[in-house]
Amino acid sequence: MAAGSCLLLLLLPWLVTASHSPPGCKIRITSKGLDLVKQEGLRFVEQELQNITISDLHGKEGQFHYNISQVRVTDLHLASSDLNFQPQQHLAFNINNASISLRFRRQLLYWFFYDIGSINASADGVHIHTVLRLAKDEAGRPKISNITCNASIARMHAGFSGTLRKVYEFLSTFIITGMRYLLSQQICPSLEHASLVLLNSLLDTVPVRNYVDEHIGIDYSLLRDPSISSDNLDLDFKVDTGSCPADLSHPCGNGLGTLGSAEQAGCAAPWLWEPLLLLAQGMFFPRVREDQELENHAVEPVIKETERMVYVAFSEYFFDSAMLAYFQAGVLNIELQGEKVPKDLEVLLRATFFGTIFMLLTCPPQSPSVDAPLRLVLQVSAPPRCIIKPSGTSVSVSAFLNISLVPPDRPPVQLSSMAMETKLSAKVFLQGKALRVQLDLRRFRIYSKQSALESLAAPLKTLLQLTIMPIINERTKKGVQIPLPEGMDFTREVVTNHAGFLTVGADLHFSKGLREVIEKYRPVPTTAAYPSSQPAEPTEPTEPSLDPGSL
Repeated sequence: MAAGSCLLLLLLPWLVTASHSPPGCKIRITSKGLDLVKQEGLRFVEQELQNITISDLHGKEGQFHYNISQVRVTDLHLASSDLNFQPQQHLAFNINNASISLRFRRQLLYWFFYDIGSINASADGVHIHTVLRLAKDEAGRPKISNITCNASIARMHAGFSGTLRKVYEFLSTFIITGMRYLLSQQICPSLEHASLVLLNSLLDTVPVRNYVDEHIGIDYSLLRDPSISSDNLDLDFKVDTGSCPADLSHPCGNGLGTLGSAEQAGCAAPWLWEPLLLLAQGMFFPRVREDQELENHAVEPVIKETERMVYVAFSEYFFDSAMLAYFQAGVLNIELQGEKVPKDLEVLLRATFFGTIFMLLTCPPQSPSVDAPLRLVLQVSAPPRCIIKPSGTSVSVSAFLNISLVPPDRPPVQLSSMAMETKLSAKVFLQGKALRVQLDLRRFRIYSKQSALESLAAPLKTLLQLTIMPIINERTKKGVQIPLPEGMDFTREVVTNHAGFLTVGADLHFSKGLREVIEKYRPVPTTAAYPSSQPAEPTEPTEPSLDPGSL
């Protein structure tokens, strides 16, 4: 027993670490962001409550017969509302002291007096208390998994007109009591349908498995259920990205570019990749080797800022895993041949390798012609690594540069191969919902067994700065999309570097209303699920029967 306890104590730190894997990307919504969501959400709730449909009400009390039909909400006033974080996984939405105005048709029979017309009614002191539970679904998206709702109406009154107004007011207790009950019973089903069906259809627009470009895709699925404190809501994304072999040819759109040619690589749809998700923290996997894992050893982002509505944190793992996927896809290379080689560099290279070229000319029949085109192939030799410090972000790249002559109709003849090490400075910024990176050459060194080739360092650095870097930045300028619902964008972005991760703080802006996006993706209505909250199909109003016997 004691041995078992000791073993459990030894395993406990490992179990804790395994159960809380660090995210590659973390999104935090602050109280300021929640206030904006409340404003837009309140408009949505008003629209849903105005669509409430109430069944006809009829009955009798003694000699008093009544039939109430065509009930509709004419006005809604939500005097006080609150949307708050409620630990650990809930959002609490409260409406207090609201009022709902109704209009309906009446048919009344009292003894021998029969009357028809309209009635204006008002429900005052309406209180609605809802609690939404957030969770991740099977696909890894945030979802509203449950809702609890309580609704009450403090008082209700109706205004009558006509010659029998005094009689109606005396006997209206039966009508008002029934209408108050029916209305209170329709509020919660309407909000339940709005949350579990309509709002979840909005959350379905959050990209989980998405194309990046023709080479790789990215998986933004949640590591765990959303975590809610009294001040913020945290979403931890694992950032699992897959690469495709360079010999495929299925185009996947555009996004974060690479050094390889778009014609040399392709990628099947992300949901067909069948990833091996063995590590909760996410990993890259080439399609041809799905059992290969990349553990996340980066530090976990810690967000302390509170000034903006939302903060998105990216660890070094986020960038390292992207570069690893491109490397495994075999597309981190670039080739310059013939006229693409700068003229001054070509002259310098031919002068540098004049002796080698001359020796090759004396070796027929495979000797190349002296004016055969030059070819430069820059091939990354190891996955690039990202280093994030408070002072800035840099990327370290190791590569080989192969220089060859390419005579027509003959195999290429290699003149030299040299190792290169470069350090690039990376400016990370957010534009719209796309995370973008602008790279610049900071440091460059070459290594070769031939010491004379070190004189090529300066012109090769110029080649990288003036020719290679613009190509790289052109192919990376489209960026990677951040997982936000459709219709929601970032504004006032600010990037802050930390040790091992960076944060992007921003405010939120609704470019589309919730109603507009929900109507676009509204699920096809079925016979189940909250029929009372579905807006009725517009029809021509029908006049109630004028036959007192029908009452």
